[in-house]
Amino acid sequence: MTQPSSVTGARADLLRERSGLALARNTARGALRIIETLGVVGRQGLGWALGDRDALPERLRATFESLGATYIKLGQFIASSPSLFPEEYVEAFQKCLDRTPPLSFHYIRGVVEEELGGGLEQHFEWVDPRPLASASIAQVHAARLHNGAEVVIKVQRPGVRNVLLTDFNFLYFSARVIESLAPGLSRSALSGVIEELQAGMMEECDFLQEARNLEQFNDFLARTGNRAVVAPRPIRSHTTTRVLTMERLHGMPITDLGALREYTDDPAGVLITALNTWFSSLMLCDFFHADLHAGNLMVLEDGRVGFIDFGMVGRIRREAWEGMSSFLEAIGNGDVQTMARSMVMVGMTREEVDVDALARDITALQERLTRVDPSSLVQADRNDREVNRLLMDLVRIGEDHGIRFPREFALLLKQFLYFDRYVQALAPELDLFNDQRVDMFGALEQIPTEDS
Repeated sequence: MTQPSSVTGARADLLRERSGLALARNTARGALRIIETLGVVGRQGLGWALGDRDALPERLRATFESLGATYIKLGQFIASSPSLFPEEYVEAFQKCLDRTPPLSFHYIRGVVEEELGGGLEQHFEWVDPRPLASASIAQVHAARLHNGAEVVIKVQRPGVRNVLLTDFNFLYFSARVIESLAPGLSRSALSGVIEELQAGMMEECDFLQEARNLEQFNDFLARTGNRAVVAPRPIRSHTTTRVLTMERLHGMPITDLGALREYTDDPAGVLITALNTWFSSLMLCDFFHADLHAGNLMVLEDGRVGFIDFGMVGRIRREAWEGMSSFLEAIGNGDVQTMARSMVMVGMTREEVDVDALARDITALQERLTRVDPSSLVQADRNDREVNRLLMDLVRIGEDHGIRFPREFALLLKQFLYFDRYVQALAPELDLFNDQRVDMFGALEQIPTEDS
């Protein structure tokens, strides 16, 4: 039965009114957020002016942590991008941790019920009110479906998306003003970096995209016949943009040596499986996992390897990976000349590079790559600091010779260094570059070129 046009028109007017109210609310919230931001910055600046003169990078880090989700993520971006930011800022922001006090379960229930509709009990038989993890964007809880399946629920914090949009719009506007006042800064593409980071963080806020990442990674595992690795499968009926429900994997972080030896008698084999899977994904999957810190790799009770948390992923061109693979192979062979040539190939430079001089400077760093205390590397924070310190040193050497690296270089090298540290800590007898079980570059051979 067709509704009268007056009813349809009234409904359209109501929808427009609701849309207008939502826009007004978002505008008001945005204005309040900008006032809050200026207030925090003002208080930090006043404290500095009145004599609380800690180092400027440390002061900026404390300011970012006070401002919450957006700025914490921006701080982590600075910490992981030594090719873009000065060393003292990269070092200071290593302490910018994405750990926030847990939200009351009342708020978690509200978001789940708003997103899925109906009461919480309608969708889940049980939800643990104590979070498994709490970060600036989302909180994770264990749960059980009515069919008995054990799952975890990743729930976005209320209002975080609007805060991110407001913050990034403010940052982008500020960056454009700064670039117009200091034209020399435009070469660093500050506003472009902010746009890139905003796109990445807004993707992290889209849990439907993360669900697609999980599905694509599982498809990749199936296509390659990889039964030794698993990733959680999303439960689409219980997933929205702000709520991600996925199967629960039971195991321990791969850095837990005790658990690793309890679940398998071949720790080196487990690491090789994880490493080969990640290298293969560089070319055979649409993306690679770009956040393999301790905790995002698990060894399951049945000995399989679990990859979790696909909110941060990266993509790479074949040409860039060819240069990276040459660089990594040169590290393994101790061939500093090839390392230097590969750095020139991967990086960007407007001048001719003295490869011999670059090779000499790399030699000292190469010695540090093989001289790390394994006992310190099973701790996630210390592992992160060691990896980033090596990255900073490498980038500094390149910059001294006029080379600037794209961020994908740092992302890739950082994941590889994670693996290298895991090997040193858990399976020091493993020769990462000469063990025949390690297929670091085989994926390249499976990709057709334009000429084939």
